[in-house]
Amino acid sequence: MISSNLASSFAMENSKNFGIQKELELNEGYQKTYKKMDELLPTLPRSKGWWLDQLLRYQAFWLSNHGIRGSMLIDDHFNPRPTDIIVATSPKCGTTWLRALVFSIINRNSFDFNNHPLSKANPRDLVHFLEAHIRGDRSTVSIDGLLSPRLLSTHLPYSLFPKCMTDDASSACRFVYICRDPKDVLVSKWHFANKLRPKELPPLPLEEAFELFSNGVSHYGPFWDHVLGYWKASLEWPKKVLCLKYEDVKKEPSGCVRKVAEFLGVPFSPEEEKKGIVEEIVKLCSFESLSNQDVNKSDTRSRENPTSNSDFFRKGEVGDWVNHLSPQMSEILDKITEQKFQDTGFSFH
Repeated sequence: MISSNLASSFAMENSKNFGIQKELELNEGYQKTYKKMDELLPTLPRSKGWWLDQLLRYQAFWLSNHGIRGSMLIDDHFNPRPTDIIVATSPKCGTTWLRALVFSIINRNSFDFNNHPLSKANPRDLVHFLEAHIRGDRSTVSIDGLLSPRLLSTHLPYSLFPKCMTDDASSACRFVYICRDPKDVLVSKWHFANKLRPKELPPLPLEEAFELFSNGVSHYGPFWDHVLGYWKASLEWPKKVLCLKYEDVKKEPSGCVRKVAEFLGVPFSPEEEKKGIVEEIVKLCSFESLSNQDVNKSDTRSRENPTSNSDFFRKGEVGDWVNHLSPQMSEILDKITEQKFQDTGFSFH
């Protein structure tokens, strides 16, 4: 008869062997993905990027080399959970704001508003940027280790996610998406690009940024196709995808906070309403509040992290495009928007 100590030893050894086998399988799987990347990337159409990197056309969208790698790793290795919450945006559409709002809504019973994580950390440090995090780690291990519900962020188009995340039948993942008037997106992205361009390069002219954007060549663009992907998904699966407009959140922030909470299955109770929790969240996550936190005034950059926290705060206004775009530019963008969204039920008006 095997002693209990010996049996325990066998169990530990078997568990260790299983762990080693699992690691080998993971490594082999990742090696296949990286080999696939290396074979694919040189074959993709290319265009000039907005700061330094080139953009590559991948499955009808323009992504950086890093964005494609992150997307492929998600496609091959990410294991979604039904409780996952994905904050989704096209760049410069209110990403920082939406991260802060969703984080505050989900964690409203965990922190004191007078000593909140958002007063000490940028929203990007509290909500993991899915494709960048996985690409940086070269695996999904750290994301897999997060406790549920996982709050994640992405710029990826809806169509680039695997079926296990987008198929309503699986009930895996909920997406909260925000979009914005493309004229404001262009201006915000142009300012952001010039912050990130190396000093040895001249600033990107607005006229050149306009041509790129109008032709759909921008990070995760075409912008209009990005919006339509999430919009159509929200119509088909309203319990899975929620679409917000930046302009609506600016106009009625309290109503939008309630809408997001309801969508995520954590509506505000009558007691919370009476205590003014909704208003507390709106105030905490406002542009004025976030931009004035010391942590968000930081201008520190590095080779590993070329963006500083302050780069994500400029004006946070609706309609600033009128101070930058010519009437002709505005007319062209409005015509593209009208054509792209025709008969879809979507409009920025």
